[in-house]
Amino acid sequence: MKQLVLILSLVSFVLGSEYSVIISKKVPISTLTSQEVRDAFLQKRHTIKDQKLIPVNVIGEDTLRIAFESLVLEMDRNRLNAYWIKQHFQGVTPPITQPSAESVKAFVQNVEGAMGYIPATMVDNSVKVVYEF
Repeated sequence: MKQLVLILSLVSFVLGSEYSVIISKKVPISTLTSQEVRDAFLQKRHTIKDQKLIPVNVIGEDTLRIAFESLVLEMDRNRLNAYWIKQHFQGVTPPITQPSAESVKAFVQNVEGAMGYIPATMVDNSVKVVYEF
C-alpha cells in the first residue's frame, strides 16, 4: 500500500493532477480546498456556502479510490475503516458509493450537491472541477 501511494504521488507530481473532484455545474461553488473536500468525505462538513454536499465514493478497492483516500483523505484503508467504525457509533454513515467513475460522474450530473472524483481525462463540460489531485 505504501508503495502504491508513493508511486501515485510521484506520477501526480511529474504529470500534474491526474484526478479531479467534481460537482454539478448548477452548484454555485467554483473551488474547494483539500481540507473542505476531506471534511465533506469524512462527513465532518455537510454544506459549503449554504450548498448541501453529497459525497460519492467509487466502491471497493479501485485504484481511483485508493489514490483519493491516500492523497486527499491522507488515510490508508485500515485507518479509514477504523474511522468509520467509530463514526458508526456516533450515528454518522460513510458517503454513498457508485460502482465506477462513470457512475460517479453520472450521479454528480444528476443530483444537486453531489460531489465525487474521477480521472481528469473524464472531465468535460457536463461537470465542474472544484479540486484536483
